[in-house]
Amino acid sequence: MVRVYIGLGVAVVFFTIYSLIDCLMTDESRIRAVPKPVWALIIVLIAPIGGILWFTIGKNRDARSESPRQVAPDDDPSFLRRLANDEEQRERIRKLEQELAELDDDSKD
Repeated sequence: MVRVYIGLGVAVVFFTIYSLIDCLMTDESRIRAVPKPVWALIIVLIAPIGGILWFTIGKNRDARSESPRQVAPDDDPSFLRRLANDEEQRERIRKLEQELAELDDDSKD
């Protein structure tokens, strides 16, 4: 029976450490209910229950908050705007180079 208690104690310690590290490594935007330091105290002070509370209540598991939706470049408005700006800049540079070339030709005559 002592082996069972020792095994449970070791499991509780590992679970508490895992919960605490997960809490400390989680981004602030994914934490619900209370701030990160308070969750760390809850996890440590109420050892197995604190970790269970952390994984059930404290951590937002919403997939949308983890990573933004991937958008193809031709569907991304900001990418298309940037392309339009790049094209406008290239056109202005081409016109300026053409004007400079004309000025160089005029100065030689």
